[in-house]
Amino acid sequence: MKITRNAGSEPVRIDGDTPTMRLFSLLEVIAAKDQTFSLQSLVEETGLPKPTLHRMLQQLESEGLLHREGDGRHYSTGVRLRRLAENLLLNSTTHGARHVVLRQLVEEVGESCNITAFSGSEVMYLDRLESTAPLRFYLHPGSRVPAHCSATGKLFLAQMTPAQRRRLLAFAPLEKFTPNTITEVDALEREIEEVKRNGYALDNEEFLPGLLCIGVLVPTQRKQSNMGLAIQAPIMRLTREKALQFLPALQRAATALANIEGNEPGAQEAEA
Repeated sequence: MKITRNAGSEPVRIDGDTPTMRLFSLLEVIAAKDQTFSLQSLVEETGLPKPTLHRMLQQLESEGLLHREGDGRHYSTGVRLRRLAENLLLNSTTHGARHVVLRQLVEEVGESCNITAFSGSEVMYLDRLESTAPLRFYLHPGSRVPAHCSATGKLFLAQMTPAQRRRLLAFAPLEKFTPNTITEVDALEREIEEVKRNGYALDNEEFLPGLLCIGVLVPTQRKQSNMGLAIQAPIMRLTREKALQFLPALQRAATALANIEGNEPGAQEAEA
């Protein structure tokens, strides 16, 4: 089975030795999309006959791998497909190597650190290692935090276009957790512009009172990164100024994670 992306405007080829593999090939095309799509748009992209593609979409929808939007015309990834992606991230064969990088970072900065991914409208903890300091906040792998009040969440949001963020936030209200939580879309847009300029993001007691967090994205050769790395600590130990002093260590660890994932910038993509 293979997907071939031809030059120019020629269609993406959906190949497979069996119907199951052709469905999998179609899922690969769908998984690369960052917005909803219609049957007609897939027909134009793949060149498959409309009845064939409609039948394939029905099969994927019936199994919970795709979700049909309220207008009845557009589709998005289904809960089952998202859970599959999350489980792959949580239980990746590179988990052990990532954990070593996380442990080295915790030892260097002396505070709790975590690796995150973006899932739906939330940040999911892929791995976390706690500091040995007596006062700490416990968040286990698999925990979820709304993106708008998370350091790495803001970084994930900053990779989107304004239109994509508006669509996402239309279904994910900016819930207030602390007096510092950003709950206005315009204020969040201003924060995101600052995040883009800085290349890092802060959670200044926006999710939990007394907790400060600084985060960066793991570099990638792809269009967008779906892995973040962050340091978290009580504000009595981690001020904004001290967090910025940790930024070089955080960036080195993020580069180490990129090397593990094979995502280091400038790397040559493997031939199919």
